[in-house]
Amino acid sequence: MFYTKEVTVLGYGRDVASKLHGSTLHDQLLIQTSGSFSGLLLFAIGVVLFMVAFVKDREFQSFFAKGFVLLYFSMAVWRLCFERKIEDLAGEWARQAVGDIALALSWVFFLVYSWREKYD
Repeated sequence: MFYTKEVTVLGYGRDVASKLHGSTLHDQLLIQTSGSFSGLLLFAIGVVLFMVAFVKDREFQSFFAKGFVLLYFSMAVWRLCFERKIEDLAGEWARQAVGDIALALSWVFFLVYSWREKYD
């Protein structure tokens, strides 16, 4: 539906993409189900972010931002500890971990900005 095979080929190359899509029908079904749940999770995060954007309580927003900092740093640690050991994903983990750290730093900058407004 979303051209996942083509996007995987574009991101990883044809050989790795064929390995990542599974060799049996059961593996392919599990991978598609996992992709569906990932999309649902991203949609839910977007809805929560939209709802939090309208909350005027700064303490709640800072609590929410701290949670995202923790989430992104834990994703970077996950990539460092586990994804680099997977042979097919070994070339991508460093770039993705840097992206996770950059996203965490964006929330840190939000916290610094909100603290600056609070104590001015």
